[in-house]
Amino acid sequence: MSAWLLRRLLQAIFVVIAMTVIVFIGISVIGDPVETLISQDADQGERLRTIAAFGLDRPLWVQYLSFLNGAIHGDLGRSFVYNEPALQVILQRMPATLELAVAAMLLAIVIGIPLGLFAGVKPHSPVSKAIMTGSILGFSLPGFWVGLLLIMVFAVQLGWLPSGGRGETRALLGIQWSFLTLDGLQHMILPALNLALFKTSLVMRLVRAEAREIIPQDYIRTARAKGLSERAVVSRHLLKNIMIPVVTIVGLEFGSVIAFSVVTETIFSWPGMGKLIIESIHVLDRPMIVAYLMIIVLLFVAINLLVDCLYAVLDPRVRTSR
Repeated sequence: MSAWLLRRLLQAIFVVIAMTVIVFIGISVIGDPVETLISQDADQGERLRTIAAFGLDRPLWVQYLSFLNGAIHGDLGRSFVYNEPALQVILQRMPATLELAVAAMLLAIVIGIPLGLFAGVKPHSPVSKAIMTGSILGFSLPGFWVGLLLIMVFAVQLGWLPSGGRGETRALLGIQWSFLTLDGLQHMILPALNLALFKTSLVMRLVRAEAREIIPQDYIRTARAKGLSERAVVSRHLLKNIMIPVVTIVGLEFGSVIAFSVVTETIFSWPGMGKLIIESIHVLDRPMIVAYLMIIVLLFVAINLLVDCLYAVLDPRVRTSR
């Protein structure tokens, strides 16, 4: 296990280094941030001073090596707009994105697994067909449209929930969290529902497909032949084997929820990393964009590594040497 883990760590380091090259070069050849940093009336001298102040006059490979050296020491550059370390600005927004992503994935798991399991065990019932129809809608409806619809119905028409913002927060371990207050939870409901819609449909269809594949297996028939109740068969044999691919998919989808929460955070004015990156793209804040993408890469790599470890723990048949 130690040798396997060491190999996975070395692979992760190689992936991160490769992504630093791709991200830095890709961002550096797009647009000219100086145009957004100085006034149109600025003279050539002020323009050159601004370029020199941000190190944009150096060759690209020198800028990359400087960035890589800073990244090793925890410095991902200084924001052009906020004039603060980019990593510090992003970390201030990260708790908002993380709690929204966790809430969305919890909703997807709590709703998707029972409904998918029911649809898999009783595939021909009208309820199962309705569940599968609902999952198709969850895949098909665009997130921005669903978000606007939720705001119109629950915030504007009914007035039950707030339409945007993060609401009241409370500190825990020096970090501000919304889920610790009633007002914060109310503000979280609509964006979490919007973010969880696609993931819930994905979990439902995955659980149903796995259930339909496992139910005809010999050990399920043997368990029923022994006289076990249907609940015992489902909980002891069926659900346990279903959870192996579900854990894999949920882990990977958690990373995508964090990375692609941009639309939801923008619609609901949620002050997270997604809203921050949209604002940074508008003004070509290169250090902020690069730092955000690198944090997302690190999150994906870490989540993949954790999922691989959990997979090996859940399924003893998996040989880590492979």
